[in-house]
Amino acid sequence: MGLGTTFKAPNSPSSSPMASTASTRNKITLAVEALLDGEAESITRKAIELAKDGDLAALRLCLDRIAPPRKDRPVLFELPPVSSAADAANAAAALLEAVAVGDFTPAEASELGKLIEAYFKALEATDFAERLDKLERMTNR
Repeated sequence: MGLGTTFKAPNSPSSSPMASTASTRNKITLAVEALLDGEAESITRKAIELAKDGDLAALRLCLDRIAPPRKDRPVLFELPPVSSAADAANAAAALLEAVAVGDFTPAEASELGKLIEAYFKALEATDFAERLDKLERMTNR
């Protein structure tokens, strides 16, 4: 782009290709819902019948609704107590060890690490507020 060239922001309403698509998608969704209104039960029964007759696609559809794939799982983990920076480091080390021995995937440990980090930040904020309150009381004497 040279000097004097007009630049139109890609996300401005007039140039966004999604602006009309979103409203069109909503209209389509509403139309489909209107067509299916009152038919959901019979369609569901038909899918179940097809699944029982061995239709693999219908079977997969039914099973996905009955028992959807889990996005995560509960984890059993003895987390060391966390009440200081050193404790948070120990907890992070324990998570790293759990990944190293195969107890957790890196993604699972990352999510648990976020919990430790959030808890530690809350501890820091509480500690900061307490120290600030103490300083203010000392200066107001």
